[in-house]
Amino acid sequence: MRISVITMFPEFFASPLGTSLVKRAQADGVVEIDVVDLRPYGLGPHQQLDDSPFGGGAGLVMMVEPLDAALADLPGSRKVLFSAAGAPLTQSTLDRFAEVEHLTLVCGRYEGVDGRVAEHLIDEEVSLGDFVMLGGEVAALAVIEGVVRLLPGTVGNPESIRHESYRDGLLEEPHFTRPARYRDWEVPEVLLSGDHGRVAEWRAEQRAERTRLRRPDLWRKVAEGFDKH
Repeated sequence: MRISVITMFPEFFASPLGTSLVKRAQADGVVEIDVVDLRPYGLGPHQQLDDSPFGGGAGLVMMVEPLDAALADLPGSRKVLFSAAGAPLTQSTLDRFAEVEHLTLVCGRYEGVDGRVAEHLIDEEVSLGDFVMLGGEVAALAVIEGVVRLLPGTVGNPESIRHESYRDGLLEEPHFTRPARYRDWEVPEVLLSGDHGRVAEWRAEQRAERTRLRRPDLWRKVAEGFDKH
C-alpha cells in the first residue's frame, strides 16, 4: 500500500514516521509513505499557498491552485481532506482505507481550504472529532497509524485485531499481566483459573458493561441492532 500526505509542514512527520511499527512496516515493504511538501507548488516568487477569504473575515484560506497541482501528481489515489465538516473518523473508515491501493491525505491549515478543493478535487472529507486544531497533520498521523496496523505483516499477532475495541460495536475488556497481585490490587480470579469458557464469558460481560457505562452512545447502537434481530 502507498500513503501520500500533502502538507505545508513536512517536518511534522519526520519523527513519528520513523518510530515503532510504522517504521518497521516501511522497512519491510508493507507500506510506502511519502510526505509531499506543498510549498514548491505555491504561486509566484514567494510560493504563496494562502490568501484572504472572499467576503471578508478573519484568517487565511489555503488556495486551490497549489493543491490542484499537488493532487495532479498523485493520480489514481483515494483523496481525503481533513476538515471540521467531514464525516467522523471511525474504525470502519480505517478498515475501508486499509483496502485502498493508494491513499492521499490532504492536511488543511489556517481558516480552512478553498471550497473548490473539496467540491472538485477530493473524494471525501474526514474529521478527527468535534474540536478544532491548528491543521490536519495530527489527523493524518492518526489515520496512518490506524491504517498501517491493519495491513498484513505489521502486527505480530493478527488475531488481536479481531477482538479489539469497536470491532463488534463494543469497547474492549480490561487486560492484565504479571504480577497477579500488586500492592492490594489483584487480577480478577477468573483470568487465573485456566477455564477458557469462564474467561470468554467474563470478557464478553466486561465488554458489554464497559460500553454501557462509558459509551452509552455506542451501547444504544448495539442494543438497536439486537432489537432488529
